[in-house]
Amino acid sequence: MAREIKRLNAVALQKIARTPGRHADGGGLYLFVKESGASWVFRYRDRRTQKLRDMGLGPLAVLPLADARSRALEARRLLLDGTDPIDQKKEVREAARTKHNNRRTFGDCALACIEAKRPEWRSEKHAAQWRRTLETDAASIWGKPVDSVGLREVLNVLEPIWAEKTETASRVRQRIEAVLDWATVRKLRTGDNPARWRGHLDALLAKPSKVNKKTHHAAIPHQEVGSILREVRRRTSISARLLETVILTACRVGEAAGARWSEFDLDTGIWTCPPERMKAARAHVVPLPARLVSMLRALPQVGDFVFTGVRGKPLVPDSARALLQREIGRAETVHGFRSSFRDWAAEQTNFPREVAEAALAHTLSDKTEAAYRRTTMLAKRRELMEHWAAYLDKPASGGANVTPIRAEGSLL
Repeated sequence: MAREIKRLNAVALQKIARTPGRHADGGGLYLFVKESGASWVFRYRDRRTQKLRDMGLGPLAVLPLADARSRALEARRLLLDGTDPIDQKKEVREAARTKHNNRRTFGDCALACIEAKRPEWRSEKHAAQWRRTLETDAASIWGKPVDSVGLREVLNVLEPIWAEKTETASRVRQRIEAVLDWATVRKLRTGDNPARWRGHLDALLAKPSKVNKKTHHAAIPHQEVGSILREVRRRTSISARLLETVILTACRVGEAAGARWSEFDLDTGIWTCPPERMKAARAHVVPLPARLVSMLRALPQVGDFVFTGVRGKPLVPDSARALLQREIGRAETVHGFRSSFRDWAAEQTNFPREVAEAALAHTLSDKTEAAYRRTTMLAKRRELMEHWAAYLDKPASGGANVTPIRAEGSLL
């Protein structure tokens, strides 16, 4: 005859819950009542050892009779399938503990993502920028398990800086999105990416272009660059020689700061900046004005780098800014000299636009024009840069009447 089950009921429980002892409900389910309280237990016989085993199900205070019966039923089903319920419970608990211990933090994933992307970047500086922005601006999620980073956490990072530091915030959002995508592909998290912009965050945050208008680098009027260059030449520091090179070549300060002697052919007056140090990832051939070649020949060659800082490392680009702003007293940026050069070429010469653009190593937005331009126009660019150097060497005229410099053979 089958054993009777469901012997207990709500009325009986009110009485026996105060009566010490073991009270059977049937099917292996018991209510154990002690002075410390009443708890549900499932009792069964171990099929290997034939010993009785008690598996705790939970206290009566939080586990009502119906739930206790449901848990006992599940235990009986495990026994029917040949699985010991206590052993299975331990395995589940251990698996959960292991999963918790193995949870990767957002910071762990960020570092791994950076390592995975490192080969596609042109310099170590890019990897350092990724890590710095994520560690600093996304500090609130850096130590969180990556599978716990949701929309609320992402907004907590972005909202405080979205209006004030829009460009930085937009960059941080993109990098968070990349890290979370990396973690999802490696099955460290599931679900949609909470840092996704299109169809997600664009409904919650204003468009970056509407929040903070892009501003250009402040440029010095080209009529004043000559007097600044004379101030630079009065200084003997290596920073002054770096700034002089930037002004005379209209290059980016980072390109000049990292220049190596092996990139220069002073006999032909050519500097070839390699692709890995160029913004467009293409080698850039720079014709050097004669005055600059003479300056470079006078520099001591004490290592690989032309502009050497401490311990043989290249001079930091910021040293040129410090010289311009702190010593010479100009508020504009070093990068602005490129705009000064471009304005001069457009206003004071008849050199074709593409020659000036090539001198600045700009990528043409017109893809057709870019495809057909197969030459670096070195001869024309050399002439342009010599004119620029000559223009800067002219004595100051008060900026009133400036005589235009025309390309040779052009119509006035």
